[in-house]
Amino acid sequence: MLGVESRMEGRTPGMRRLLGILGFFCLWITAQGQMKIPPETVQQWASVFSVQLRDSTVKYSGSLLLQKKLKDVEPIIKIVELDGGDLVKDYSDEIERMLGSKMKSVKRLAESAEDADLYHEFNASLEFDYYNSMLINTADEDGNSVELGGEFPLEENEHFNNLLVNTQQSDIQVPTNVYNKDPNILNAIYNSEALNDVFISNFQKDPTLTWQYFGSSTGFFRIYPGIKWTPDSNGVAAFDCRNRNWYIQAATSPKDIIIMVDISGSMKGLKMTIAKHTINTILDTLGENDFVNVIAYTDYVRYVEPCFKGTLVQADLDNREHFKQLVENLHVKGEAKIKNAMKESFKILNEARANGQGSMCNQAIMLITDGAMEDFESVFEEFNWPERRVRVFTYLIGREMTFAQNTKWIACNNKGYYTHISTLADVQENVMEYLHVLSRPMVINHDHDIIWTEAYMDTVLPNTKELFTTKAQSLLLMTSVAMPVFSKKKETLSHGILLGVVGSDIPLMEVMKLAPRYMLGAHGYAFLITNNGYILAHPDLRPLYKDGKKLKPKPNYNSVDLSEVEWEDTEEKLRTAMVKGETGSISLNIRASVDKGKRPLYLINDYFYTNIDETPFSFGMVLTRGHGRLMFMGNVSVEEGLHDLTSPDLSIATEWTYCETDIDPGHRKYSQLQAAIRYLLGKEPDLECDEVLLQQTLFDAVVTAPLEAYWNALMLNDRVEPGVETVFLGTRAGLMRIMRYAGVETRVAKKFLTPADKDNLFTIDHFPLWYRLAVENTPGSFYYFPVNDKGVKFVVATTAATVSSGGKTAMAGAIGVQFSLDWLEKKFWAIAKQPSDTDCSNIEGVCPLSCESVDLNCFLVDNNGFILLSKERSEVGRFFGEVDGSVMASLIKMGMYKKVSLFDYQAMCKNSHHHASSARPLLSPFYSIAALMRWFFSNALMFLLDFNLCGLWHSDYFVDAKAGYHTSHKQKKVEALQPCDTAYPGFMYDSSVREANSLIKCGRCQKMFVVQQIPDSNLVLVVTQADCDCSRQYGPILLEPKEIKYNATVKCNRMKSQKVRRRPESCHAYHPKEDAKDCGGAAAISLSLSLFSASLLTSSLLHRWT
Repeated sequence: MLGVESRMEGRTPGMRRLLGILGFFCLWITAQGQMKIPPETVQQWASVFSVQLRDSTVKYSGSLLLQKKLKDVEPIIKIVELDGGDLVKDYSDEIERMLGSKMKSVKRLAESAEDADLYHEFNASLEFDYYNSMLINTADEDGNSVELGGEFPLEENEHFNNLLVNTQQSDIQVPTNVYNKDPNILNAIYNSEALNDVFISNFQKDPTLTWQYFGSSTGFFRIYPGIKWTPDSNGVAAFDCRNRNWYIQAATSPKDIIIMVDISGSMKGLKMTIAKHTINTILDTLGENDFVNVIAYTDYVRYVEPCFKGTLVQADLDNREHFKQLVENLHVKGEAKIKNAMKESFKILNEARANGQGSMCNQAIMLITDGAMEDFESVFEEFNWPERRVRVFTYLIGREMTFAQNTKWIACNNKGYYTHISTLADVQENVMEYLHVLSRPMVINHDHDIIWTEAYMDTVLPNTKELFTTKAQSLLLMTSVAMPVFSKKKETLSHGILLGVVGSDIPLMEVMKLAPRYMLGAHGYAFLITNNGYILAHPDLRPLYKDGKKLKPKPNYNSVDLSEVEWEDTEEKLRTAMVKGETGSISLNIRASVDKGKRPLYLINDYFYTNIDETPFSFGMVLTRGHGRLMFMGNVSVEEGLHDLTSPDLSIATEWTYCETDIDPGHRKYSQLQAAIRYLLGKEPDLECDEVLLQQTLFDAVVTAPLEAYWNALMLNDRVEPGVETVFLGTRAGLMRIMRYAGVETRVAKKFLTPADKDNLFTIDHFPLWYRLAVENTPGSFYYFPVNDKGVKFVVATTAATVSSGGKTAMAGAIGVQFSLDWLEKKFWAIAKQPSDTDCSNIEGVCPLSCESVDLNCFLVDNNGFILLSKERSEVGRFFGEVDGSVMASLIKMGMYKKVSLFDYQAMCKNSHHHASSARPLLSPFYSIAALMRWFFSNALMFLLDFNLCGLWHSDYFVDAKAGYHTSHKQKKVEALQPCDTAYPGFMYDSSVREANSLIKCGRCQKMFVVQQIPDSNLVLVVTQADCDCSRQYGPILLEPKEIKYNATVKCNRMKSQKVRRRPESCHAYHPKEDAKDCGGAAAISLSLSLFSASLLTSSLLHRWT
């Protein structure tokens, strides 16, 4: 061993020398392959490019001239600090006045309808022709008007979204499943003729009114102004006013509903299909003030959603849809034992009432079964008699009448109503009966509660799809004000007969116009929420999503909570105060974002809020701390201002209200600019105009007028380089000046600043993107950003202009220029290369250096990490981290770019699984086994379902069963989009880090990069080594949102959670004079226990034989 050790020691120096030579050789190879980019060269490029870029942008925009003109007027202007408390009171008062006038109109309609019924004697043989909206202006083969048709003049009306209407007459829509000459229908239509004069009178008193209507309990719908009703693709008028939220809410008080469905073996086939459709129809009658749960029973009690065991959940759109999907997966088995399920239902309702939960008003159990056999009288004695606080409604499913007597007895002895449903076509009418029963106490009391609906989208009118693409998404919605109409006849008083509901629609866009955008500033906004905390109007509400090429309403578009939009309100202090109807203010540090969420901003927002009297709504308003609260006021003569206001390059915000042109029909033909000019000239003294806004607009027109002459001079002297295409400016008053340096034929950015370019214009819910970016940047320093509009790429530069007075500085506006990529590239590539005769003696690294070299990649990147310039045009507009993850990761690590976490609680995510997977019971341990069995039997089940017309419970209207089924079946196999929560990153540049350079180790090579800030801009120049590929070691950094996954327990708690809400003030659940014997069927049932027992015994025997 010693000899061996000696020999090894002898060889060691030789081996060390060999290893040293190999190491030196490796280092020499690495050094040969390692490029050194001289930072000083990149710094010089950045410095030279900064000067050229700024000089060109200043020259073509005229920004220094604008700032000089603003400096000149500083002695004659004043800067005011806005008082948010005063503003929120003023605006809420305006909203109260507006909504109050709508309520008065509806009250007049209700009074007229009730008086007409009071003095009308029912005539079973009445013959009466009326204008049927489906048949008007329709001729038969001989050219004669069809029955119930006739000539009905229609004219296009701008006030009604340019629809063809008749403002002198209302007409009638009757659903296809209602006989349009039924005596009850004819008598009710004849009575409602009295509403015509009131409709017209209301519209004359308040020309801002939109649709007014009367929905009859018999099923017809009278609408003013009269329109031609468009049937669906099958020629069917499926719309039934009694299904609409405004009708249901006005007809009933808030309610707690337990739906009990029998899923025993006898319910198989068509019975189960009808039962499911019945459940869905009941769910459709519920709103956000109601509470619900669904129990399926056999010989044991099963909650369709185990997560909701023993409780009631709010019947908002999310929960209703969740229940519907779960109900779809119910399967029959076992024997029905109703007693335990009934006990469970009573316990839930009793506990809710005892604990102050749920609606604290009406309570009802909906029993859906093909027969009730047990002796459950003891259950009623224990839980419901003698007070009968819980009504029980029974729905007997199927053609068999064996158990009719028992099922009816249950309803009649618990102040409910019994119906027999033997076909799918029976479901709608029979379900609606429960609403009329619940309305009885209110009707007998003659309590005319006015209700306001949650936000909704009108998908009935013909041009809804056009509105999707032309209006601000956040303001597409509307609310309705409605009031019930009762029979005042004394002989039917105890029956509590509901005649119908009158109502009117209020577009939320019209309401929000009462909080003018110019007062709120670039990042300020106003919003409305309901008593449940759901949003009515908010600029960040996105009710639509893109499904392929189509825009569609999101499934939960009207149950978006304030906390899901104002998500920085983590303790929900703002939400709680507003829901409670309080008046006050709060400040929050906000991570906002602009440019479709790509560009984060840190803001301090001051929120001001108050309630809207006589409505369930609360109004909120935001002013951004700093420039958002400062506004400058100038004054010029009308003569001087008018001269400049008529300049051809000038426009004002078309969606803002400078003058109210909608009050007088004669004014509707004027644009806002035309109306303002005519008012200022004294030609239209009756116009109602915003004097403050007009005065500021005139002042801005005068101050900015020299820019028009400056821009024209540049063009006339041929001093505009090719590629500099458009120059523009905007002020807080919504005034814009635009000059096109390039003709439409040669312009790359043809859509930029056209009416279709909503993002870059002043609209009712936001300032232009370039304006919002400019005011958050250093005034005088230009902000550059790339635009990628469906493959058309260009660059915009913008800067803010300020005005100072009394030690305060306010934003006066923004000015900018748009140019093509060709122009920017030409400027940059000319600078970013050293000539071949460069003196390289003092430069360490590659010299001469050139961005045109294949060894280098050069980028211009903005402060949010988006590429303005690259050798590859396809990379322009993309996030730099997607293109080069290695360098971006290094810049983030160095602190040059900081990550900002953002959230979207209104997202839509792909769900490639079976549709039902999203609706599986959240806490069911047997789901996997059930799914396996369901897969095994799927083909056989689909075969049976097809024969049982099973597609129909999906459909709102039961027409063409097989078409309905096949459509829903196909939809399940596509990647459905479903509401979800997502998180995504944004990035912000830290301007204190001016430069950076480093080596990135990437396997066999090392990648060098140099980053240099471009002075007087929001840009950095990034130069990287091109021949070292780091993609295997560093993946791309993506901005793609990632779905926030919640485990079953968290998801369950989120769905169950009862946020703070304000209950509606009125409740009508009981009246001693109510006639509870009117409980369905041919005749009332006596409370004979002997009859009930005999019936029960017979039923039990018959059921065993069958």
